[in-house]
Amino acid sequence: MSSENTLDDEDTFKILISTDIHLGYLEKDAIRGNDSYNTLDEILECAKKNQVDFILLGGDLFHENKPSRRCLHSCISMLRKYCMGDSPVTFNILSDQTVNFNTTQFPWVNYQDENLNISIPVFSIHGNHDDPTGAEGLCALDLLSASGLVNHFGHSHSVERIEISPILLQKGSTKLALYGLGSIPDERLYRMFVNNQVTMLRPKEDQDEWFNLFAIHQNRSKHGPTNYIPEQFLDDFIDLVVWGHEHECLIAPTRNEQQLFYVTQPGSSVATSLSPGEAAKKHIGLLRVKGRKMNLQKIPLKTVRQFFIQDVVLADYEDLFTPDTPQVVKKVENLCYAKVSEMLEEAERERLGCPLTPEKPLIRLRVDYSGGFETFNTSRFSQKFVDRVANPKDIIHFLRKREQKENIKDEFNVDYSKLVKPAAVEGLRVEDLVKQYFEAAEQKVQLSLLTEQGMGKAIQEFVDKDEKDAIEELITYQLEKTQRHLQSRAVSTEQDIDAEIQKFRDSKKNTTEEENDIREAISRARAHRLERGDLDLSDEPADVAMDSDEGSVALPAPTRGRGRGGRARGGRGRGRGATAAEPKPAGRGRSQKSAPASQSRSIFQAFQASSQRSRVGGSSSSAIDEVIIDDSDEDIPVMKATRPPSRPSVTSTSSFPKYSSQSQSQTSRGVAFDDSDEEDNPFKGHSRGSRR
Repeated sequence: MSSENTLDDEDTFKILISTDIHLGYLEKDAIRGNDSYNTLDEILECAKKNQVDFILLGGDLFHENKPSRRCLHSCISMLRKYCMGDSPVTFNILSDQTVNFNTTQFPWVNYQDENLNISIPVFSIHGNHDDPTGAEGLCALDLLSASGLVNHFGHSHSVERIEISPILLQKGSTKLALYGLGSIPDERLYRMFVNNQVTMLRPKEDQDEWFNLFAIHQNRSKHGPTNYIPEQFLDDFIDLVVWGHEHECLIAPTRNEQQLFYVTQPGSSVATSLSPGEAAKKHIGLLRVKGRKMNLQKIPLKTVRQFFIQDVVLADYEDLFTPDTPQVVKKVENLCYAKVSEMLEEAERERLGCPLTPEKPLIRLRVDYSGGFETFNTSRFSQKFVDRVANPKDIIHFLRKREQKENIKDEFNVDYSKLVKPAAVEGLRVEDLVKQYFEAAEQKVQLSLLTEQGMGKAIQEFVDKDEKDAIEELITYQLEKTQRHLQSRAVSTEQDIDAEIQKFRDSKKNTTEEENDIREAISRARAHRLERGDLDLSDEPADVAMDSDEGSVALPAPTRGRGRGGRARGGRGRGRGATAAEPKPAGRGRSQKSAPASQSRSIFQAFQASSQRSRVGGSSSSAIDEVIIDDSDEDIPVMKATRPPSRPSVTSTSSFPKYSSQSQSQTSRGVAFDDSDEEDNPFKGHSRGSRR
């Protein structure tokens, strides 16, 4: 059997995975304005070239919450160019689509729409840049969904409890359960995981035969005590997690030894910050799934602008100069000029033979001038490279380490001069800065009435979404609520008032009541803006809809026939018809509802270190699970399988099975890893016991 037939048969899903495209980033920049558009065009062209079954996007398709007309127009044009056509779609959807696509009035997958010709379906969750806002809870992806170009899934309407119902796909004998969770504030989602308020539903039938793929868009690295989502929070029946939001390209799957699933982090396809994580070479992934086995081929992106970053510590160049050296500033500038020139020469060598790569690279030199050195004029320095780099205004970034005193009570003497940290901190959010400021401030200037989270959220609404009344309304609302609380307690003395206010403030921290207060204040700000009449039709209200418990109501599907007269599409393999012997779901497969989930694991179980677990009630038949990672940058020519599979019955979803720990002598759980270089059969592996 040839390699092509082995890789791409009627039982193999081919999925192009990408995250954080940030379409429209710096679109008004004369040099970098087209970077995100060129890369999206390359990604879609790669999907069409490899004849994938569908594209999976992990959030942040758009950089702005309200994309410009040019951005929306370009995105719609490219999706129409590459994703529409007569090529058959050879997989079926078995789940209840009214649950999977609950943000649209057309709750069915776009390739099953009789009015559309879709050859490559696109499934996407939303990110934190293009998150739903406003009273209707809409985002830019919902515009693409209503136009039939993108299938938006993973949107949770409730802030109290999340139930993630998978999209159940089947191609031949391969069954794929696609889970998705759009971006949610990390602190809120962290708290919901801790309180067992996040449930992932599973199919009732043949649970061990499903390959479970999960797309998530949250902080993976720890930015604070609760400002990230630990991998241990995710359920251990998952096979592969596609992690969005993190921009560093770590697309090679890494195994979580506690949960025994794999995580792939494709990273961003455009550099949105000049930080070390963005300097890694950008890739997208071609994922193949066959049965309970997977193979991931990483594909380098050729249209991404080169980015080089380097750190220079002036104190390390004592042989060249010291702070007391005559004309030391000039010598420091000459050193920086030499470093930048070296990076430009390296960029030119790498760009040879790559005509799609933009000519001007991004260059960042971070200079630590601690120890008494002085800075030089960066504007004058940048003029020397204005025609050679894409970011001439911010080539040099000066930072200095400073002493940080800490209250360390120990019997030994502590050298405080060694307790240093960089003065420049990159990548912090507005609410993080607010929280850090008030935590570090003196007691007399700390917040006594408001909470750091509420103030940070109000400032974020003001900065990001131009909600001018958010801060004022938050203060007014909290003041009124505190006054009512004091009146109910009949507090009279000044000392008792201060103590009661502090107690009342602390009781609301990190609670649902605090979330409700923030939502109410932002709603008031929007209402005042409506009264003044300065809200235009294109304006989205503040970020409150995501907090609403009211889900959007899906309109019933049309009941008329799905044929097109003389242009019948029954032979296109889109799973639209069924024989008399096949169980046929009513309408568009919306009669099957998801059964409520029972319980999720506690926080202690989530962090419980068990290297091997088994499932109760699993199949006794033998199964081979394997991951193969293709580290080569060579594209493999593939063939598209056109035979449509038979449509099996629709499976319903149910609650979790219970798990039990096993000793290490028993069969291990999870997907086996094989890093062999055999390309003729990437799904080959060693047999072992079945997953239970």
